[in-house]
Amino acid sequence: MSHKKNGHRHQIKERENQNKFERSINTNNANNRSQTKDKKLRAGLKKIDEQYKKAVSSAAATDYLLPESNGYLEPENELEKTFKVQQSEIKSSVDVTTANKALDLSLKEFGPYHINYAKNGTHLLITGRKGHVASMDWRKGQLRAELFLNETCHSAIYLQNEQYFAVAQKKYTFIYDHEGTELHRLKQHIEARHLEFLPYHYLLATAGETGWLKYHDVSTGQLISELRTKAGPTTAMAQNPWNAVMHLGHSNGTVSLWSPSMPEPLVKLLSARGPVNSVAIDRSGYYMATTGADRSMKIWDIRNFKQLHSIESLPTPGTNVSISDTGLLALSRGPHVTLWKDALKLSRDSKPCFGSMGGNPHRNTPYMSHLFAGNKVENLGFVPFEDLLGVGHQTGVTNLIVPGAGEANYDALELNPFETKKQRQEQEVRTLLNKLPADTITLDPNSIGSVDKRSSTIRLNAKDLAQATMEANNKAKTNSDIPDLKPEVKGKNSGLRSFLRKKTQNVIDERKLRVEKQLHKEKNVRKRNHQIRQGLISEDNKDVIEEALSRFT
Repeated sequence: MSHKKNGHRHQIKERENQNKFERSINTNNANNRSQTKDKKLRAGLKKIDEQYKKAVSSAAATDYLLPESNGYLEPENELEKTFKVQQSEIKSSVDVTTANKALDLSLKEFGPYHINYAKNGTHLLITGRKGHVASMDWRKGQLRAELFLNETCHSAIYLQNEQYFAVAQKKYTFIYDHEGTELHRLKQHIEARHLEFLPYHYLLATAGETGWLKYHDVSTGQLISELRTKAGPTTAMAQNPWNAVMHLGHSNGTVSLWSPSMPEPLVKLLSARGPVNSVAIDRSGYYMATTGADRSMKIWDIRNFKQLHSIESLPTPGTNVSISDTGLLALSRGPHVTLWKDALKLSRDSKPCFGSMGGNPHRNTPYMSHLFAGNKVENLGFVPFEDLLGVGHQTGVTNLIVPGAGEANYDALELNPFETKKQRQEQEVRTLLNKLPADTITLDPNSIGSVDKRSSTIRLNAKDLAQATMEANNKAKTNSDIPDLKPEVKGKNSGLRSFLRKKTQNVIDERKLRVEKQLHKEKNVRKRNHQIRQGLISEDNKDVIEEALSRFT
């Protein structure tokens, strides 16, 4: 009898688990399906329902493999507010391991500090405005690299892993290895203020005072694209982790969305009546939060580019905003850091507000708050897979314990916070083999690989496509698709130079590189002819070194 009772309880629990994934039952749809006269349509609808039921049962079965759950601060009664709980109280209540993760670095000499965590959360990169850069394994307390650059540094970010990082310095952007050795100086990235790395495309994106957005492939060293925003200096930048589209905030209050293959922004939306201070996108790529100098904070649904919530009168302008993997929203304004729990929901009661609002239980009051007295927050970011919020401020770096901020279940094949050296090397090789081209970045990544619905007369068959490819390769070998060398013509009237002027400036392809190479050769021939006319060299004079090296070009 007890065995039957246990089996009955298991069936009830399994049914409750499936209810989480099932949609609401609509009897009208079932009746309409049974009354459908078209046999083909009725069979298709029946097949869709069977696939859905199979997906529900599969999701319910998989849910048993994810036993970990998020834990939040819960008030004991309606009068108690979680945002009044201090960090000292939380540290005294949690275990020793979590309490030790509440890092607090006092660095008063080279601040304010900008922070960046590695994708798997194992390493921390700090950047002082006065030139102090350090990379460390913050969990073990081991310093990996430390640099004193003696010039202004604005931002830094890890690349594919903690072995390499890029630093936006006063004029150029530099790339260093895990020991602090300078590897590259990126001369094309001038006066960058914001850095982002696209892990699936191996692209380093920079933006700053020049008003240009530039993409650099760190695996090949090639500059992929240069985009002129035409909106002045870029005040904020963030990437959408779902489709790798860059979101730029500008001083005119607009937020523009960019892809490296398009010379114009994909979308523009007006977010504030003043400069945009910060932009953040959640992990799913559905929601965006922005703050402006006009004391506004807005939350957008970027699937349809509609505004969910808007706070028009913050006590002081918000300087930074960040969204955790679990949907917590963090906002910094001056010395204050405030967090909300359900700010990304559609209901009106989810609109973030300050204080207890007269004890109204239907208002989304802050989940947590913290004050850095006599200080100012420079930037903030949630630590991956940890219940921590990293804060960089004028006098150092601090980790705040935020229960429920970290993702409890992670995919070790994607990001592994406990990976070994061998696993890191294998992961780097795997990501390089699976690297996506830059032109696959689009608003809807599901369109990649879909059927092209153009007419059959426009599409080429395999034979014609192979022939067209062969002709293009032959033109590239003989340079018949670009203008000829004309050293006797003045430089500004050169056919190669006019070709570069007509070509789209932000696109850097193989043909453009060949034109630039031919233009350099034309300049050298023109210079040699000028020297012959001046009598500086004779016509039979040959540069032995140049001829010896020409076989490699």
